[in-house]
Amino acid sequence: MSITLAGLSMTVGLFFATLAAAMIYVLTPGPGFLALFALTAREGRRTATLFVTGHLVGDVLWGTLALAGLIGVSQLGPLLFEALGIFCGLYLVWLGGRAILAREASGASVIGGGRPLVAGALFGVTNPKAYPVAVAMFTVLVGHYAGLLSWTMAPWIMGTAIIGYVLADIILIAIAGLPAVRRFFLTHGLIVTRIVGVTFVLFGAKSISDAVQSYRARA
Repeated sequence: MSITLAGLSMTVGLFFATLAAAMIYVLTPGPGFLALFALTAREGRRTATLFVTGHLVGDVLWGTLALAGLIGVSQLGPLLFEALGIFCGLYLVWLGGRAILAREASGASVIGGGRPLVAGALFGVTNPKAYPVAVAMFTVLVGHYAGLLSWTMAPWIMGTAIIGYVLADIILIAIAGLPAVRRFFLTHGLIVTRIVGVTFVLFGAKSISDAVQSYRARA
């Protein structure tokens, strides 16, 4: 089954894989996630909404670069795609290990309390971890459809990803603004940081496993 967009065919599987990758990229705990929860806990949902609206600029930028990289790699051959999966997987495992071993909570201070819209945009665009994490997420979920990726399809894939970003932001703000969540984050920030680590390690292991299995299937 496929969805026709301006004469191009996007399979339902690719549509939902892209949507899921974008949502998981936002929902998976990381620097932006922690900053949002810290800001919401202290300033409320209105300020947090402005922050994630600005942060969306960075999400779109890094997501576009990640998808562009995947499309280019997919057209150059499976070996480079597999190497990318291993590299990104190792990077996620490394980030996860650091978070698990952290002695204090990341994102515990309020970021963007004064100018949340501008701060969110700057935070999203300058976050050095955003690109490799975006590549890793899209590699794990969208990589299975590498044969369908093309430059003509790219705008529609990115449009689907933006829908995923917005849906995930709505979910995050709704959850982060709950009184119980705000109290929990202020009290147990270190626990949240270590959960971040476990999640990243699991995604990293998945990426590495898929790359190795793909290589073995061709060997």
